[in-house]
Amino acid sequence: MAIVEVTTEVAGTVWKIESNAGDLLAAEGVILILESMKMEIPIEMPFAGKIIEILVEEEESVDEDQTIAVIETS
Repeated sequence: MAIVEVTTEVAGTVWKIESNAGDLLAAEGVILILESMKMEIPIEMPFAGKIIEILVEEEESVDEDQTIAVIETS
């Protein structure tokens, strides 16, 4: 098992958090949805695993390449 930081690909605003710390998700499971330039962009799990921590809140602005979650791969 490895600890992995999940980052954003674009700057935007956290529109909706879909998962919580402790949740087990498959690869490509949605962690949260960003709103950027009036588009909804899902931030997905890069690997199957457990969410250790969500580092942002809904309506929070995020920068490109900002870490938004920490996961443990399975």
